[in-house]
Amino acid sequence: MEEKNEIDKLIDDMIAGGDDLVKNLKTVLPNPLAESMVMFHESHVANLKKIQKFLNR
Repeated sequence: MEEKNEIDKLIDDMIAGGDDLVKNLKTVLPNPLAESMVMFHESHVANLKKIQKFLNR
């Protein structure tokens, strides 16, 4: 398996950091706001994965 380059590692770190942030925010935010954060994060992850796929062609 090929070692990940720095951009791949950065994208993975951004996704993991966002996962952690959303998980923590869900414990302190009201449900409607927490759900908005989850949807925003899911959209952000999808875009990051598209960028990652484009860069790894």
